[in-house]
Amino acid sequence: MFEDRIDAAEQLARALAGYQGQHPLVLAIPRGAVPIAAVIARQLEGELDLVLVRKLHAPGAPEFAVGAVDESGWVYLAPHASAVGAGPGYVAEQKELELQELARRRERYTPGRPRADATGRTVIVVDDGLATGATMMAALHAVRQSRPARLVCAVPVASPESVKLVSAHADEVVCLEMPRRFAAVGQFYRAFPQLEDEEVIALLREARQARAAGP
Repeated sequence: MFEDRIDAAEQLARALAGYQGQHPLVLAIPRGAVPIAAVIARQLEGELDLVLVRKLHAPGAPEFAVGAVDESGWVYLAPHASAVGAGPGYVAEQKELELQELARRRERYTPGRPRADATGRTVIVVDDGLATGATMMAALHAVRQSRPARLVCAVPVASPESVKLVSAHADEVVCLEMPRRFAAVGQFYRAFPQLEDEEVIALLREARQARAAGP
């Protein structure tokens, strides 16, 4: 049980200490992972940015992922999707809705600013936890297209099944806890508030200002 996202971030940063001095690019999956990634980027002397992906949820179950989509429109679809009623038409409709939200978030979070270049760099993709692993799968796929030198998935907690899933798509998976009984990410945090857009924007601004100020 983590006290909150900052507690999880500090523990995760210690587990990633080997990347300190390599100027890693730390990419958060908004919104929940941004406070965690901000701490990790600061501790590792890296650069903070976002990788924007959105979960595709099951019909009538907004918290249960059947897949995910990245900004390019690439979709990861979980094997259980059709079994829970997520047929091709439903998935196509959800994809279009989530692409609209991704475009809104990109404009809101990083207006007029190019994305950090991952080419040839150590890239650490961070989320606050993995239940199905769907959003992380889309995030890893999106980042891999930029040809990073090393691609790391870093999470405080994840289901064993999700770790197995994403391990084939990352060069390394750093996960602090893999409980067998896993219902939702929030159950492993004493405090797990939802973040607002303004908090994400503020964390990104603080990180840019800190980098501009130098060591």
